[in-house]
Amino acid sequence: MNWYLEVLKKYAVFGERARRTEYWMFVLFNLIITFVLGFVEGLVGSPGMIAMLYGLAVFIPGLAVSVRRLHDTSHSGWWLLISLVPLIGMVVLLVFMVQDSKPGQNSYGANPKEATA
Repeated sequence: MNWYLEVLKKYAVFGERARRTEYWMFVLFNLIITFVLGFVEGLVGSPGMIAMLYGLAVFIPGLAVSVRRLHDTSHSGWWLLISLVPLIGMVVLLVFMVQDSKPGQNSYGANPKEATA
């Protein structure tokens, strides 16, 4: 849960690097929260407004952590646009997101894995 809250605290930080753990924990908690909201709204018979508001609330933090994750693998944040290419783009982006951090410092800052070790 700390990883999720850390991403929300750095909701507009696009210029640093994010570890794999930070990115994937944010994705995991987003999936869990979205599933729970959808389930509850389905039981209540609501049109899904709460889930839509939640999605809007975490859009910018999700975008920021994705860009920081790409920076950690020495890729520009503009690589997120490759997800617009059907199927191939999502596969390429997934490969980038699961790669290990590039060791040492790159043009986006110090390696967060080495800084915490």
